Amino acid sequence: MSQNYRFVCQDNQFSAPCVPCTLPLFSTTVRSAVVDWKITTRQDIERAVDEGLPLDRFIRDSDFQKFRLKRLSMPRAGETFANLSLEQQLLQWANDLKMWLPCFIFGVRQFEGTRRRQSEIKELSRLFMFDGDKLPIDPREVYERTLRPGFPWKVRLSHRTSSGHGIRLVSEALPEIGNIADNQIELGRELGLLGMKGTTGKPVCDNSCVDASRISYAPRLRDIYFIDEEYLFNI
Repeated sequence: MSQNYRFVCQDNQFSAPCVPCTLPLFSTTVRSAVVDWKITTRQDIERAVDEGLPLDRFIRDSDFQKFRLKRLSMPRAGETFANLSLEQQLLQWANDLKMWLPCFIFGVRQFEGTRRRQSEIKELSRLFMFDGDKLPIDPREVYERTLRPGFPWKVRLSHRTSSGHGIRLVSEALPEIGNIADNQIELGRELGLLGMKGTTGKPVCDNSCVDASRISYAPRLRDIYFIDEEYLFNI
């Protein structure tokens, strides 16, 4: 079979065009040293703040200092940022690192142009995302539940999310169940996660992934539990 693609991706969600996500591009992205650094740094900051660990190395980081100066220079918002504690400023930086990760749009194979607009979807991929966030259990345990005999969905990709406490499942939608939202609900039920509260007290099932153009931040290679390369990149 010839090299092809089933979904699209962006180098960042804000200004980059949507392009076909081929296997070489996907592999380069998840192996990227920049992606690894951003995710690792985000997790390290959040862990340090949560556990009351020293923050000096993050405060001295030149990238944090650049981020801080940029935020402080913003009209009105700069004053609000200046009034935050260093811990809060670091958490904003950690979130910014996540927001600028490369991203995949698993639900769409082609847009009319290169912009990620729901109204310009030209071809769907027949895939949908399930997102379990702030899990009170090991995300790998959730993935292992998909390996049970007779599990209804064909999972094509599974990975831990950039927070380190969530899971992303990319599966083929079952048309007999319904739309993306219906598939997400029933998949959550099958996994035993529907109604479960996460570590923040909020439901772990993220119901905001209901449009096909929803982005999924790139994982590090070591965070991928399973990938079906034949299905995703040869069609």
